[in-house]
Amino acid sequence: MKAIWNGQVIAESDDIVTVEGNAYFPAVAVNRAFLNPSTHSTVCSWKGTARYYSLQVEGQVNPNAVWYYPDPKPAAAEIAGRVAFWKGVQVVA
Repeated sequence: MKAIWNGQVIAESDDIVTVEGNAYFPAVAVNRAFLNPSTHSTVCSWKGTARYYSLQVEGQVNPNAVWYYPDPKPAAAEIAGRVAFWKGVQVVA
């Protein structure tokens, strides 16, 4: 699978974990050159606290378009070390 935004492949991997309809890529499959840390966070009752990255590709910014759980709760252990995408990022097979 690939995660694509603004014409660039942000992540690519065959090792995908799907949770609640979201494809979680291994963090090592992400091109970190496109990531900028964000201070944004959210809390999920069963997964834990999510942290975010913003994407920056060719001068365009997509704020908080990438999320991950640095310390997921036990029920979500399978997404440890993984990231997911939204906000216009296309995830395709």
